[in-house]
Amino acid sequence: MARYIDAVCRLCRREGEKLFLKGTKCNTEKCTVSKRPTLPGQHGQSRSKLSNYGLQLRQKQKVKRMYGVLEKQFRKYFKIASKTKGVTGKVLLQLLERRLDNVIFRMGLATSRAQARQIVRHNFVYVNSKRTNIPSYLIDKDDIVQLKAKDKAKNKIKENIEQAKDRTIPSWLEMDSVELKAKILRLPEKEDITATIQEQLIVELYSK
Repeated sequence: MARYIDAVCRLCRREGEKLFLKGTKCNTEKCTVSKRPTLPGQHGQSRSKLSNYGLQLRQKQKVKRMYGVLEKQFRKYFKIASKTKGVTGKVLLQLLERRLDNVIFRMGLATSRAQARQIVRHNFVYVNSKRTNIPSYLIDKDDIVQLKAKDKAKNKIKENIEQAKDRTIPSWLEMDSVELKAKILRLPEKEDITATIQEQLIVELYSK
């Protein structure tokens, strides 16, 4: 299973904004984006004006990096979205939000999506009482997502919950912080995403 293993701070610097790939660490004074707002690399001292294609590409890269998805899988999501009834861009974002690793992140059980992905891969997550260790698994309405782990792992999860206490649980989740589980009340919508995303630019890019 392919995944990005290089320094994630470079990704934030490339997009010119915090993508919170390191979770709560991105809110500290040590954040690289705050200290070095320039582009990464030898020639990254200035940001030139982007063409229309450049804007489309940067928006796609930004969303890919936010959700920790590589190009092949992202393109697959787009193909599914384009064949699904509804607005393609919004359906695409809905698919990404429905990923199991993102749901664990939204539940506040992880400080970043990368950490949530690790929790899923370590067999701690159950969907409708069935162990599920596939980060890309798509949840559905009325699903019950629960975390079950031994005491040592649970203590770490509780630390994550404490660190993420200022993060709002989205309205499409009914969270039980004691039992570490959530019910999917409805499918997520574009309006539930706090980050600024221009999904139409992604649609335009892939529609060429």
